[in-house]
Amino acid sequence: MQSFDVLVRMVQRGYERIGGSGAPSFAVQLPGADPAVFGRGDPAATVVVNDRRGALALARMDAMAVCEAYLAGALDVVGDIKPLLGLRDMFRDRHPLRSALRFVRPLLVGQVAADRAWISEHYDREPEFYLLFLDQRHRCYSQGVFAHADEALEDAITRKLDFALDSVGARPGDRVLDVGGGWGAFTEHGGRRGVRVTSLTISRESEAFIGALIRGDGLPCEVRREHLWEHQPAEPYDAIVNLGVTEHLPDYGQTLRHYARLLKPGGRVCLDASATRQKYDVSAFFERYIFRGNGTPLCLHDYLREVARSPFEVETVLNDRHNYGLTTLHWARNLDRARDEIERRWGKAAYRVFQLYLWGCVDGFERDEIQAYRWVLRLKG
Repeated sequence: MQSFDVLVRMVQRGYERIGGSGAPSFAVQLPGADPAVFGRGDPAATVVVNDRRGALALARMDAMAVCEAYLAGALDVVGDIKPLLGLRDMFRDRHPLRSALRFVRPLLVGQVAADRAWISEHYDREPEFYLLFLDQRHRCYSQGVFAHADEALEDAITRKLDFALDSVGARPGDRVLDVGGGWGAFTEHGGRRGVRVTSLTISRESEAFIGALIRGDGLPCEVRREHLWEHQPAEPYDAIVNLGVTEHLPDYGQTLRHYARLLKPGGRVCLDASATRQKYDVSAFFERYIFRGNGTPLCLHDYLREVARSPFEVETVLNDRHNYGLTTLHWARNLDRARDEIERRWGKAAYRVFQLYLWGCVDGFERDEIQAYRWVLRLKG
């Protein structure tokens, strides 16, 4: 009981540090003990401590330790997990050695080789896993553009893909580079309009999926397993579309210079990305379990500073925080509906990783901890 009292004091201290009465109420339950309730009113959720590892993780007040204890089943959650994710500032998330090591590998083996290893850890999971929570029409791993909050995700994604094509002025017969093919959303949408899309991916699973889609629909498109920086086409493209890959291209200057080499004069680039106000502002959990490596959400002011040094001009910048928040809300709900199948096929930890990721994004967008943007660049000339 004494150890439980210590744990309660540690949690209470963290709870008070983030504002106490203004934060959601929750409870902590140890075996054989009455739950300790933090905050006023009925708790939105209860953290159940199953063993010593779970108790130690909670007492350390370290975000990574708590997440890993949850993945291992040492902690459980009864009730709505989203309010708990809004309490993340209670916990420390300082891991300087891990933060430093993510920059070492590119220095040793080069950014392209490092990206191949890191990206495959996320995208080379079976496509069926992602198709359980993405939109059913396009399979787009990027935000939609919603006409209203109750609109279907599929319609919001269609509007977004239409925006991408229209913003770069793509017409039938034009050659458009798709940076980061995913599961073929832009390739299929553009190809069905007669646009000749070249889709780049460094994931074997993605390459196979998009290749089958191109062959099955007879699209005037191709997919290549190449990193953007090693792609050297025989002739420049009419336009470039990059949906959700800027986060994996943190060297903005080099990326913009490569875009300029790939484009015809006057060509446009349509991009979107999640964003934070400080570059490399990612949690240890996100870097370890979601996207390994030295990637980072977009830092818009840093990016625009590099645009000012480049031969590009900015035509459009749109704030998509609300749109991305709605998109991740759809994904998180879809994931929860598919929970039984995911746990049966890939295990409980796989479900919990993406549960923390997606509901954490919903909370982050709501509280403006994460932002998102769409923007369009034009190459001068």
